[in-house]
Amino acid sequence: MKTLKLCIAILAITCIAPLSAQTADEILDNYFENIGGLDKLKSVEGIKMVAKINQQGMEIPLEILQFSDGKQMTIINFQGKEIKQGVFDGETLWSHNFMTMKPEKSDAEATANFKLNSNDFPDSFIDYKEKGYTVELLGNETIDGTETFKIKLTKEPITVDGKKEEDVSFYYFDTENFVPIAVQSEVKSGQAKGMVQEVTFSDYQEVDGLYFPFSMTQGVKGQPGSPLTIESIVLNPTVEESSFTFPEVMAVEEK
Repeated sequence: MKTLKLCIAILAITCIAPLSAQTADEILDNYFENIGGLDKLKSVEGIKMVAKINQQGMEIPLEILQFSDGKQMTIINFQGKEIKQGVFDGETLWSHNFMTMKPEKSDAEATANFKLNSNDFPDSFIDYKEKGYTVELLGNETIDGTETFKIKLTKEPITVDGKKEEDVSFYYFDTENFVPIAVQSEVKSGQAKGMVQEVTFSDYQEVDGLYFPFSMTQGVKGQPGSPLTIESIVLNPTVEESSFTFPEVMAVEEK
């Protein structure tokens, strides 16, 4: 009798296990469904986020604009000045120098890498196969007490100091709600080179039928990060094309 019960138990586990197993694509399908649907997400042509970032106890207002044609920029309002960072018009990448307040173009390498990432609007996982990306489910991992699915996303190689390097990120999806609560990636250049950059996400809220995280923290893994609180999100905003254009005339006059 004991042998029969053991056989039944083994058979039950064998039958149930495949049903509960998850694949990377199934997790992504659940993710898109839970945030409002893949088709609805694909229909988004632009996003405007009004937010505040906390830098060493100081709250700095900013706006983040991203569009499906690659155009994007971050506008920082600091001490009465409007400072633009990461402005991309589809071809040229530029920012205001924090010290001189003059607009400066980024070098060709940084611009090329930025242009690659602009292909991911509004989500890196949309049509990832068509973009030549790969995803891999690496198992489960606990992040800040939450059980997650760990998914590795490998995108097109980026160029660092003239050499091609893998562009790999690790996403951690909440196993209950199937939404990302963290993403980690290796810093490829600068003072933090070799360290792991981590962005965490929380406080998902609904905007026109889609769900977005309204709270983020960005920094180096294991160290205190910079909290970003989103106050509002507007889908498909109207923005003047000239806002993204490098101010050639002003730059010449200042010289």
